[in-house]
Formats: sequence, structure tokens, C-alpha cells
Amino acid sequence: MKCSICGTSLPDSFNFCPHCGTKLTANLTLDDGNDKQEIKMIKIPGATFYMGDKRQNRRVTLDIFAMSQTLITQTQYFDVTGVNPSKLKGDKRPVESVNWCEAVIFCNMLSVKKNLTPCYSIGGNTELNGIDIKSPMWKHITCNFEATGYRLPTEAEWEYAARGGKNDEDTIYAGSDSIDTVAWYGENSQASTHDVATKFPNTLDLYDMSGNVAEWCWDYMEELEGKAVSNPHGPSIGNMHIKRGGSWLDDAEQCTVLFRSASAPTGKSSNLGFRVCQSGVIF
Repeated sequence: MKCSICGTSLPDSFNFCPHCGTKLTANLTLDDGNDKQEIKMIKIPGATFYMGDKRQNRRVTLDIFAMSQTLITQTQYFDVTGVNPSKLKGDKRPVESVNWCEAVIFCNMLSVKKNLTPCYSIGGNTELNGIDIKSPMWKHITCNFEATGYRLPTEAEWEYAARGGKNDEDTIYAGSDSIDTVAWYGENSQASTHDVATKFPNTLDLYDMSGNVAEWCWDYMEELEGKAVSNPHGPSIGNMHIKRGGSWLDDAEQCTVLFRSASAPTGKSSNLGFRVCQSGVIF
């Protein structure tokens, strides 16, 4: 047997490549039988954790939520929107070159498709795909966190999930201290995205929380609060939105579970995508 990524010859008993860290036998099925990929949601029990550097004592309490097991793929995005904006094409690769507004639009469209209540609205209107991306109306968007539909994770939810939730993995990257086992990043990606779920997941069975593409979060960028908070949603106003996780283009430091950066809501690149969440989901 040979690794499909780096070509290293391996014994048939191996389930990962020790040379590049690629997972060889994924337990994840992305095909729903109709040649399309279902979005599998993982239940994440709520708890209290210390966000960011634990020495800063930023105590955050989160309620139960669900998060997609993988980044949204190009097939999943196309199935909902009818377009694939990605520059690095591949059905099971993460969708990229999607700005924050387009990710929000996808969430509402997916909610409608699944007969769920959309989370996002502007002036009470949940049909957002007709609003120009550069319109100042986007400054007035609100999220109904009680709705049943899909939404972007808050930054706190993203970090909590990346760190293993109640399991509190305390690892540098999402699922490991060894970046090559869990992430596609600048040193092993061959300058490209890769199919989702081809590296090992963390203990919540979430894939690619480190590397492959960075992920949009709901929050505006600001310094993390230094006090105890419950279900924080970030600042109410701002010019830049949080992105987390690092990407195929980034160095190891940018792929850690603690690294924070931000982009303008209209920004897009081939190393930036997203995954989705739902509030209070009971399975």
C-alpha cells in the first residue's frame, strides 16, 4: 500500500502515514447515497472552560450546541447555493473563497432547505442572498441564537470544540501536539487544500479544526473578555470578523487552538472557509 498524498510505501496494517501524517482509513462517510454529501452534526455538551491562555482566567460557560463534523465541502456548498467559488477544486475539499457574508447566506439557505428556522436576519428579513455584499445593511445583521437553523460558530464555541469540549485535551493543535497528524498546513500541504477528514480528528470526532482552511466565526474581532461570561457572542459592532484554525498556507503557530486573527467581512481567499453550528440541539 502507498500513501495517496506523499507516495510512501506502507504496510497494509497502517492506518496513517508516519511520513506526512495522512489518515489512510477514514471512518467518515461523506456520500449519502445520492452522490451528495450530508452534513453530519456532532453534539457538544456545554460546560465551563478557560478560554485563551488559561493563566488569564477567562472563564466561559457554554450551553449545549452542535457543530458540523467537517468543514463545509465544495459539494455541500454547491448543493445549497448552486455555485462553487473555490479556487482549489475538489468535491470533498473544503469550500473556500467565501466571504463572511456568503457564509451567513449559506447558513440561512441551508436552514430553509432543511425546513428549519433561519438564524440570521436584517431588519426582520431572512432572505439575505439578494443583499449586495458591500451594502451597509450588513452592519445591522442579527443572529437569533434560539432558532433551530444553522449558523456560524461563536469564537468561544469554536475554541471550546477545537480543544475537545469537556474532554479538555490541552493540546497545542486540535487533537494532538503533533501538527502533522491532524492538520494540513504550510509544511505538508503541497500548497493546496485537501479532502476533509483525511487527517485524524480530535476527541469530539471533529476534523480539520487545525489547518486545511481557516474558519469564519460569528464574532467581531476584539480582545477576549477578562471576566466570567456565559455564551458570549462577541462585540455588538466592529469592522473585522474572527477567523480561527489556520490553513494549508499557514505556519504551525497559526494552526494552534489559541491563535486568533480576523478579516473584513467582504474578504475572501483560497485558504478561508467555514463550518456550521446549531444551538441547543438534542439528538
